[in-house]
Amino acid sequence: MTSKRTASYLTSLLSSFAFMAFTAPALAAADNTGSVEARHGIAMHGTPKYPQGFAHFDYVNPEAPKGGTLKMAVVANGFDSFNPFDIRGVAAAGISTYLYDTLMVSSDDEPFSAYGLIAKSIETPEDRSYVVFNLREQARFHDGEPITAEDVKFSFQILTTEGHPFFRNYYADVAKITVENPKRIRFDFKATTNRELPLILGQMPILPAHYWAEHEFGDNGLTPPLGSGPYRVGKFEAGRSIAYERVKDYWAEDLPVRRGRFNFDRIRYDYYTDDTVALEAFKAGSFDFRVETSAKNWATAYSGDKFENGKIIAEAVDHQRPTGMQGFVFNTRREVFSDPRVREALAYGFDFEWANKNLFYGQYTRTDSYFENSELASSGLPQGRELELLELFRDELPTDVFSEVYQPPATNGQKGVRANLRAALELLRDAGYDIEDGTLVHQETGEPLAFEILLFQKSFERVVLPFKNNLAKLGIEVTVRLVDSNQYVQRVREFDFDMITQVLPQSDSPGNEQREYWHSDNVEAIGSRNYMGVGHPVIDQLVSQVIQAPDRNELVHRTRALDRVLLHGHYVIPHWHLAKDRVAYWSHLQRPAETPKNGVDLDNWWVKP
Repeated sequence: MTSKRTASYLTSLLSSFAFMAFTAPALAAADNTGSVEARHGIAMHGTPKYPQGFAHFDYVNPEAPKGGTLKMAVVANGFDSFNPFDIRGVAAAGISTYLYDTLMVSSDDEPFSAYGLIAKSIETPEDRSYVVFNLREQARFHDGEPITAEDVKFSFQILTTEGHPFFRNYYADVAKITVENPKRIRFDFKATTNRELPLILGQMPILPAHYWAEHEFGDNGLTPPLGSGPYRVGKFEAGRSIAYERVKDYWAEDLPVRRGRFNFDRIRYDYYTDDTVALEAFKAGSFDFRVETSAKNWATAYSGDKFENGKIIAEAVDHQRPTGMQGFVFNTRREVFSDPRVREALAYGFDFEWANKNLFYGQYTRTDSYFENSELASSGLPQGRELELLELFRDELPTDVFSEVYQPPATNGQKGVRANLRAALELLRDAGYDIEDGTLVHQETGEPLAFEILLFQKSFERVVLPFKNNLAKLGIEVTVRLVDSNQYVQRVREFDFDMITQVLPQSDSPGNEQREYWHSDNVEAIGSRNYMGVGHPVIDQLVSQVIQAPDRNELVHRTRALDRVLLHGHYVIPHWHLAKDRVAYWSHLQRPAETPKNGVDLDNWWVKP
């Protein structure tokens, strides 16, 4: 399952209950004749929380008033596309969320369950070897044309052939598509136990075949495309602002998965190139809502009359979603980072404890897992089922996986980073380097150890520069290059970097998206999220095992095993995480009483009447 967040992102039953999702009364399984009953929703493992005929999700206000305008800010160098599914160009903020409906909708208070949107029901057998979606008669695009099974087939085909490589990876196990009638489509799967496929096909945005028959999919530029979702593109100024207008006769307005959501009549995004300017614009009332990502800003900038008199509300809202991994990401395609000992050594140069005290006001916790803040995160030494899984690959894995608990290097606050730098130098010498006239040089190639850190956020320089200075003490030359967000996106898509700072988001139900992160097939796939260039046969097999996990219990064990192997591969230098959403908003906005485990979702909010 893909995560809903970027900054952040997509199962403990025993294996004998792996098909429980199809045996509950509301979700009855195949009968004795072999037919499969249509169901309103589906859980990855177990039974969905919400029964047939449910009225709305628990975390929305079904009586939330409609109306008003939500003004938002984006800190980036503009946009040049309304196509978020193509790797060319930079898509406008909000376009995929507001313009396109999907077959099904995931709830935010379960690990991974989905309920019908365009699809009124779903049919899949116990072995999940195929899935059938039955479409709602009333589902239609903004021009009034009905959404048909041919549109679903078209969407799958165009996304997996001309779209972002993510789609090819995500739907790689689909073998055959059959349109059985205008409102019924069937997907047959390859010989696999990929239990997630029916659910993630439900996440696919449905595009209008009749519209794209007359437009170039990858070259539509800033021509507003035809959608089916709760909003359509309104006024926009190329690269500077975009507004979405709520569709007054939105076909899905009263469906349970939409009730209480998408309450603003108009949503406008203005682009800012500087976050400091954006913060001041927020406090001046130029926009309504802000997620604060800077610890310094959170500690120092949210005070004054407007906060004291309640005009602006600042809250740190707890969440229970996996925070994923944020860190310095090594591009192992570069020769300089090909040796894991070098990558491990460089981690000793990052002094998190100093940064947390002096830059972050002690707000953060060090990250030591790719699945942080969840039961999916590995800890301690592998035992039980995790150890069984890893033993199969013992000869192909570093001994550290079995004998050492992974922890990123830490400092004790007394002697600073000096002891860590000594440990780093030992590793670097093992890797063939030594210091010559103040420069760390490889003793065989004569090449100095030097690399570039690519950034697009100026605020991150205060984190990177101390890291650079620590490594300079070892004779390592680090260059910090700040580029605009558009150039950054293009260079990252083409893997044209040595090191970046990146967030690798995760959902509470990892699955097919793990291929894009770690599988060797994506090392050279331009636009993939295998930023590090991970290409390891054991990781390929562990990714497959995660995708094919038969139940939640096994998914947890397999994910933890994958986590351990990734951590001991030293593909990143972990940063930090926070299990709270730091948000600030003007008091005319109101949010539901209940916040789901996935955290704050502005699409459930409304303007006070």
